[in-house]
Amino acid sequence: QVQVVESGGGLVQPGGSLRLSCEASGSDFRLYAMGWHRQPPGKEREVVATINWETGSKYYGDSVKGRFTISRDNTKNTVFLQMDSLNPEDTALYFCHTDIPHSGTVTRYWGQGTQVTVSS
Repeated sequence: QVQVVESGGGLVQPGGSLRLSCEASGSDFRLYAMGWHRQPPGKEREVVATINWETGSKYYGDSVKGRFTISRDNTKNTVFLQMDSLNPEDTALYFCHTDIPHSGTVTRYWGQGTQVTVSS
């Protein structure tokens, strides 16, 4: 079983920054990818950023391009999301996920989420 734990959420003023962290742990697994989604109040979950663990290639949702940066620490199975120039529209519950290949399929594991609130 794989556990995914996020940290780093909180309250920040518009224009400010936050850094989220997420660690995947468990026994005997290989990562395929990790990433972040978010769910604003009353809206559907949307992709924020993902990173392929084997190639390092990154994907960003249109609404965060140029403001958010995803990075990783291979040695600790940890992914980070640096969020700059935050605005109230970034307020959401942020979920981390990790994708684990096994027997020809890929299973996605989700964290419990961490709240980010952008408000003055």
